[in-house]
Amino acid sequence: MNLEKLLTEARNPETENIDELATLEILRCINQEDKKVALAIELVLPQIAQAVDWIVESLSGGGRLFYLGAGTSGRMGILDASECPPTFGTSPDLVQGVIAGGEKAVFRAVEGAEDSLTMAAEDLLARDLNPRDVVVGIAASGRTPYVIGGLEYARQLGCHTVAVVCTPDSEMQKVSELSIAILVGPEVIMGSTRMKAGTAQKLVLNMLTTASMIRMGKVYGNLMVDVQATNKKLVERSKRIVCLATGVSREEAEAAIVAAGGSVKVAVTLLLIGSSAVEAQELLVQVGGSVSQALRVFKQN
Repeated sequence: MNLEKLLTEARNPETENIDELATLEILRCINQEDKKVALAIELVLPQIAQAVDWIVESLSGGGRLFYLGAGTSGRMGILDASECPPTFGTSPDLVQGVIAGGEKAVFRAVEGAEDSLTMAAEDLLARDLNPRDVVVGIAASGRTPYVIGGLEYARQLGCHTVAVVCTPDSEMQKVSELSIAILVGPEVIMGSTRMKAGTAQKLVLNMLTTASMIRMGKVYGNLMVDVQATNKKLVERSKRIVCLATGVSREEAEAAIVAAGGSVKVAVTLLLIGSSAVEAQELLVQVGGSVSQALRVFKQN
């Protein structure tokens, strides 16, 4: 496997004596290394932007976003995908995490699953992958066979493919249309890519979906107007978002949400343009769901 050639498998000279340090000093070492993650991501922002543009194009055209990974990387994809429906009001099918070994691998390692070059293609086939979809492969090493096989299958179908890796000149880069290589350097503890590499992956996936949802009108200003009020906390958050977006009282916000059938976005729009819920909904549909665009169209008319 030539692990010694992988950046993620290198020994970190800054932490070679970490086992001899006091607790606070151990934490300082970890924190110092973690600071490097955001700086490494800054260097690949253009590549992340390209991936976002593809994702927006795909989701707006009836496609889906698939995250593909094994172990920690697979769990990162599932985490980001699972947070999209409550945060942005998307269908659970729109962004999906696919992990080597299936659902049970989320909680316990399924040994050997990541070594299959064909299993990912089977998993994607079961989800009816088609050319409108985008597939993002995630692996710190950039060499996981499961992910490589899935990316190759996706490219054969004509999907946009993206590799999120933490090592340069990786195998995944060779089989992907676009590579996002976040070079965070050796881990604090050699072999534990759930640390800096995992943090880098989490931040990049956050960027991919958050920026895509902003582009798709899921956000007004910096408020999540497509939030789904599925628990008490989110019910209160919904009211507060309406208040912040429109300047109305809590009682007025609550009444608007009821009138809007529970939709925060419709409630915000009807309050800002002084219309009925039906008129606000029709305007939002006309402009593709963006509150800002709805206001511009309303003012022009």
